[in-house]
Amino acid sequence: MHSFNQFVLNSTTRVALPIAVYPGAALTGATVREVVTDPQAQFAASVALHERYRTPVVLSAMDLSVEAEAFGCEIHTSEHEIPTAVGAVVSDLEQAHSLRVPRPGDKRTGVYLETVARLRQLPARPLVLAGCIGPFSLAGRLVGLSEACGLTLTDPELIHLVLEKSTEFLTSYARAFKAAGADGIIMAEPAAGLLSPRGLAEFSAAYVKRIVQGVADENFTLILHNCAARLVHLPAVLESGTRTFHFGAPMDIVAALGKVPPDVVLCGNLDPTAVFHQGTPETVANRTSELLKATRTHRNFVISSGCDVPPACPLANLDAFYAAVATV
Repeated sequence: MHSFNQFVLNSTTRVALPIAVYPGAALTGATVREVVTDPQAQFAASVALHERYRTPVVLSAMDLSVEAEAFGCEIHTSEHEIPTAVGAVVSDLEQAHSLRVPRPGDKRTGVYLETVARLRQLPARPLVLAGCIGPFSLAGRLVGLSEACGLTLTDPELIHLVLEKSTEFLTSYARAFKAAGADGIIMAEPAAGLLSPRGLAEFSAAYVKRIVQGVADENFTLILHNCAARLVHLPAVLESGTRTFHFGAPMDIVAALGKVPPDVVLCGNLDPTAVFHQGTPETVANRTSELLKATRTHRNFVISSGCDVPPACPLANLDAFYAAVATV
């Protein structure tokens, strides 16, 4: 089995990897609520897109409420929207010390582990990428996002303690995905992009690096996603120890490609809302072609959505994206 990076660097064609599972529900008739609570519904949505576009990679759904829910956060759910965590569970050092670290499989984490196990059984043996939240973004859900950013300055002891527990769980969760058959994991760390570069290095990259060291190897890739990071954050993000990154629309992806070694893979960064959801097939095709042309000399670039493609994204827009990639 080759790593995701080897697959990208050895590919004779441009690799496309939009972070999209929820739009597949339009092909299966499932609701978003079913996709995030039923592994068969999530598997079916992922496979429906895989078969429609003949993709070499399949994904589990991006859901950044799962891990926070396992830690005890309240979750807001609805039939057609991705769940969100509401309400903090830690507000002081005493609560941080008493916070119980969950186990992989607790609450809905089991849905995602089972989805990956099912994807691993696909006869075509595509690469399987799981998904999870990053340590600072998880801490931000446990203490509150604005509070987490503030605590990096006013009470670093508290936020470091929550980060320790977040990292402990995420390392074991990533290992569980690996054991379930995943070839890698997309770790979403968007909240870290709200920090200064120095803050990102201390409160995100240092902890991501520990997870990388605990799980990544030549056959398992940790893809670090940060849809809020800008070019000024790039050196700090690179300190995370992985060699695969996924960026959102704020990143100057062409400039970033000029600053990383040729064996470091960068993915991104078509806006999931403005391009995929709100665009027309024509504008999607044009934006896709423009980004492919701008990055044509970089074999280490994977064209993707800058973040998770919304459930209501028209399939005609995904059709246009893949068609544009195929013409290059």
